[in-house]
Amino acid sequence: MEKVVAVWDFLITHKLVFSILIMTLIILTRRVVLSQIRGDVALITEKQRKWMSRTKNGAFAFTLIILFIVWQSEINEFALSVTAIAVAIVVASKEIILCFTGSIQRASSRSFRIGDWIEVGKLSGEVIEHNLMATVIQEIDLNHGQYHYTGKTATLPNSMFFSFPVKNLNFMKRYVFHNFSIVVPEFVNLYPLLPIMHEKIERHFAHFIDVARRYNSMIEKHAGVDLPSAEPHIQISSAAAGEQIVHFMIFCPTERANHLEQLIRQDFMQAYENAFPRALVATEVLPSEVGS
Repeated sequence: MEKVVAVWDFLITHKLVFSILIMTLIILTRRVVLSQIRGDVALITEKQRKWMSRTKNGAFAFTLIILFIVWQSEINEFALSVTAIAVAIVVASKEIILCFTGSIQRASSRSFRIGDWIEVGKLSGEVIEHNLMATVIQEIDLNHGQYHYTGKTATLPNSMFFSFPVKNLNFMKRYVFHNFSIVVPEFVNLYPLLPIMHEKIERHFAHFIDVARRYNSMIEKHAGVDLPSAEPHIQISSAAAGEQIVHFMIFCPTERANHLEQLIRQDFMQAYENAFPRALVATEVLPSEVGS
């Protein structure tokens, strides 16, 4: 018992050594817990990411509390000594304070959680970790209609939440409103092609359209807004140079959006070729006319 008291007195006297021992113990414990959560799997599930993030944040918070208790007297003396330069410290630590307050703002507003798809400024991706200072996302390519992971990881300081709006795109993980256009140089009547295109699109959508309608209705109830229906939408407009633009909007599974776009483009080009063969004939005749 006397040896334990002697060791305790030594650690209390040498607080730096005591702090290093505490941090070493916490780091080792955190590594063991994280390895148990991850296991031997190659891909981490959303549930595992949540528990790993909680473990990291809990270990960080526990370390701060323990170190504050150990160094409480020194911190009090330091706080009194720096009162005169408090303003300078606030200015110097502005970004750190904004990151902390951004974390509080995120937690209070519940704008997103681990596993959600978000867009902040020009960056978009799936949230894989967040803490008091930053949020880590796995980048997703949404600008080119691909909806796949780029393999890049972006770390966003929480101060960005005060500079840019946070868009929660979580409903896009399963189904998405996918928009694309086809440009037709000739000014011809394309409206007879619309029933044909609707019929072809319905064939492509036959195996999931009922699920898409239910999911669309669920999103409407959750968001409390009137969204476009799950049915495909086709509109025709014209540009200044006289060409026509056929706009498509489809509500489909996210992972199949690009594939369905290619099928619809192929169907439209075949229907256009069948309806207006004179454009193809003119292209074939033109070289012989030039030769003559």
